Amino acid sequence: MTVLETADGSQEARYPITKNISYMYQVYCSYIMVYKNTDKRKDFMNAELLKSSLTELARKYYKPVAGWFDVNGDDFDVVVRNDKFNDPPFATQTLDMSYDNLMEQVRASNEQLLVPNSPSPFIGPENLEIPMILVKMTYLESGEAAVLGITYHHSLMDGSAFWLFMYNWANLCHQMATHDEGMQSERHIPCPPSFGVPSLSHLHDPSAKFDHTEYALVDASDCIREFKLGTDSIKENILRISVEEQHKVRAMAKQYGVSFTAMLCAIVWKEMSRIRVCARPSSQTLPSLFTCAVNPRAQLGLSAFLCASPVVNLATSRTLGQLAEMELEDVAKLVYQTITKGSAAYICSSMDFLVTHRMAEIEDEKQGRAGKKAMLAYVCPAPAKCTISSSRNFPIYQTDFGFGSPEYVRPPYLPFDGCMRIWPTPQSRGEGLSNKEAALEVYLSLPDYVDLS
Repeated sequence: MTVLETADGSQEARYPITKNISYMYQVYCSYIMVYKNTDKRKDFMNAELLKSSLTELARKYYKPVAGWFDVNGDDFDVVVRNDKFNDPPFATQTLDMSYDNLMEQVRASNEQLLVPNSPSPFIGPENLEIPMILVKMTYLESGEAAVLGITYHHSLMDGSAFWLFMYNWANLCHQMATHDEGMQSERHIPCPPSFGVPSLSHLHDPSAKFDHTEYALVDASDCIREFKLGTDSIKENILRISVEEQHKVRAMAKQYGVSFTAMLCAIVWKEMSRIRVCARPSSQTLPSLFTCAVNPRAQLGLSAFLCASPVVNLATSRTLGQLAEMELEDVAKLVYQTITKGSAAYICSSMDFLVTHRMAEIEDEKQGRAGKKAMLAYVCPAPAKCTISSSRNFPIYQTDFGFGSPEYVRPPYLPFDGCMRIWPTPQSRGEGLSNKEAALEVYLSLPDYVDLS
């Protein structure tokens, strides 16, 4: 972070996002959160209270959320001022529909109805004053429930940072609902964030050489920063994993010397591949790309409360036929080796890889050359994919704004082949940031010819 005095005597702080992985995530992410008014409160999920607490949270604790993007030479920055704010847009609507009908819209991930419309997420000279977070509150005329639809810019936060933001917002709102307005100085948030990825030069290992399969170099004209739809029709499958089934998975993981997440991913990746080959035998020679989003904060010695998007997507691949024929133990070990290869030296090398190629991209653009650009491999077209992210340990159901915990939180529907999200259930809600042992849900997007039944 760099703090400067402006010409008018104000202060301006800059947070760079191009010296790490964050700038690759130029996309908005959305969630739908349902709150049920079981106590029939007239002030249930009060919009003014929610809006004022969000504004205070952004201005006081999450200043980049009330800031702007800027193009600073060859870098992208988030700019924060102490006298001017880009407060999160906050919209409301009231619907005349039943609770059951509302839940149908939520489960169908009707973002057009329940989530705020977001502008283009791509940062550039013509698109700098875009909001970091947008909120849309939906109320039923009957007062039975309210839905919080929220969208955030992924370059500012990854999933870990976002759900800490939501947990802090809920706690601050809860305090504002019970404290007098004059007690602002006594309010606090449980997980104060930090900003700006510090220098990681001390973690570099110049002697280590890595093959960064998590990225692909493509022609500049073909470069995309987000998923593109393929030709197959995609359907979403929701799998529920009971506590008893989780115990079986953990026992298998212990037997094979891998983690629970690696074991679960291996089961899904292998079975998806087997079913694909059964449905289309000619596909057995096609590659299947496995990627898993990994939070690198612990490996890099960064604060767990760092508000950034440093997530690394570690990757490997095998053909569909190989995966179908491999022993489950071998697939589990392959997945585990992939997830755990993200050492501090590897992650630093990954960031160096991006910076090096970004400098080359900028030089190509200046010289008018048709060069190559680095992309996240999992957004590139591929015959088959298994793209994993796990949110099972996030405090998703601890977001009580003073009106009770969410009845249901819907992750976004992603109509892209192989997207797999491991998600907690309402029974997961524990104390503080910790979740209880409870059933999990897996949201899995697959071509409709892949029949999981």
